[in-house]
Amino acid sequence: MINTVELAVQLVNHLATARVRGRTVEPPTEAAEVHAAVLAARDEAGLDEKTVLTEGDTEPLAGFSVELGRALDACADQDVAGAADLLNDLMARYSAVPNLHGFPGQPPTLAYHPAGAGLLASWRADLPAGVATLVGLGQTHRFGRCTAEGCDLVFFDRTRNASRRFCGVGCQNRAKAAAYRARRA
Repeated sequence: MINTVELAVQLVNHLATARVRGRTVEPPTEAAEVHAAVLAARDEAGLDEKTVLTEGDTEPLAGFSVELGRALDACADQDVAGAADLLNDLMARYSAVPNLHGFPGQPPTLAYHPAGAGLLASWRADLPAGVATLVGLGQTHRFGRCTAEGCDLVFFDRTRNASRRFCGVGCQNRAKAAAYRARRA
């Protein structure tokens, strides 16, 4: 489930975020750019490279990621009801229904897409369901948005005390340097 949530976070960060680490960026719109961004999100989420994606698979993920981003923003803002509404809409639209299936000789896996569904269909069903599972478990406090100036990246906080404030060390260093300069002024 953590890989599912991490993939959701990375897709939102790569396809639907306009401010990244102090810079304004344009989310990708061209098919090749979207494809490259989805592959980068897949890699950063720790999925294996065997997950083959075509441009036809990745292009619909841009709009989906914007919608998923709204749900993650609601989680980061601790708006549980808003997140639930957005996630319920996504799960209903993409027919996310829990079921067990797998490969012969292996134990079945819990998924929210039908057996034999393509990668696009499985991601659009599984990703909101994975986030919804954590919302249902009362873990919305683990979703956050970087607090550094000029960065809107979202993250899932796996630290023991859920105290993470930044998307990464770069933003943390920028924020600390800015605070130091402000104190010195």
